[in-house]
Amino acid sequence: MKHVQAKKGVSRFKILSLSIGLVALLLIQACGNKDTTDTADSADSAAPAASAATQDSAAPAKTDIPKALHIGYIGASSVNLPSLAEGWGFKSGIISDELKKQGITEITFTGFPNGPDLTESLISGRLDVGLLGDTPAILARSNGAKTRLIAQQVVVLDAYIIGKKGGVKTIAELKGKKVATQKGSYMHRYAAGLLKEQNVDVKLIHLLAPDAEAALVKGDIEATTVASANAVKLIAQGYPVLDHEADHANLVGTSTTVVTEDYLSKFPGFPKLWNDLRKQSLADLKTKEDDYYKFATSLGKLPEETVRQASPISSIAEEPFSDAGIQLLEGTKKFLIEEKLAENDFDLNAWILK
Repeated sequence: MKHVQAKKGVSRFKILSLSIGLVALLLIQACGNKDTTDTADSADSAAPAASAATQDSAAPAKTDIPKALHIGYIGASSVNLPSLAEGWGFKSGIISDELKKQGITEITFTGFPNGPDLTESLISGRLDVGLLGDTPAILARSNGAKTRLIAQQVVVLDAYIIGKKGGVKTIAELKGKKVATQKGSYMHRYAAGLLKEQNVDVKLIHLLAPDAEAALVKGDIEATTVASANAVKLIAQGYPVLDHEADHANLVGTSTTVVTEDYLSKFPGFPKLWNDLRKQSLADLKTKEDDYYKFATSLGKLPEETVRQASPISSIAEEPFSDAGIQLLEGTKKFLIEEKLAENDFDLNAWILK
């Protein structure tokens, strides 16, 4: 670094004296200004800074919100969207447009054949949000998945136990026979609970829904659990109903939305925003019922009339949680723990994020 020396003829003492005098003058001016209008100016300039600091502590800056949001759901279609109000919200733009305003510009959807497969992706970090039945969501949390429950979209997920043609007519007659279900699903919880209540021992095997229906048609199994929409189709084809989940209020499942704790740490305001947008989407689809049912039909291979019957708009919950829904969650968790299907018990209320 280059240093500049004092000119000749000027004593160092003089320079030092001038410097001390200048510093003293500045100090006197500073002290005097404390009692002048500069004090008000300082307060005015400090107020916005304090306000900004308060705002920063209350909510994350928009730039802190991840650009990418990865959502998993149960199902698969060329449309690649979930059903219910959430799917409608993305199709109509009600949800997606608002998320973009928050800086979330990369939204991806992945369909899964069942809940356990979806929860594996949640645990591994490939998903941020999961839309799935309550049983796999509870099982995952019990096994240590770091998720929070932010909504129950449907409080009654309906299912049936359908028998093969020419087979048994009652649940009691299933004793010792092969019955298929998607293990770890809400239908598994329904079937296991029902068989326990009626003291019927069967050979419960795991088959995904398409494989179970194929096995039923071939007569390789005596019965299978079937979700409502596909059950309506099979019943119309003459397959016998051995039991209906809706007849057992304590065994019905619910549909849930879970979010990883990692994502929530980056976007704490997500649950409120998501549920507000979901509610707006539900209100919108109720004014466009025909359009909604056409959309819902496009997500599967069932006729629109079947979709209307099996998944009516009236089944979609308006609020994120209800007393009835939480009571069902408690019952499901208790059953899974008692039957040792879930590894560890946990505080349900601590899991729920309202």
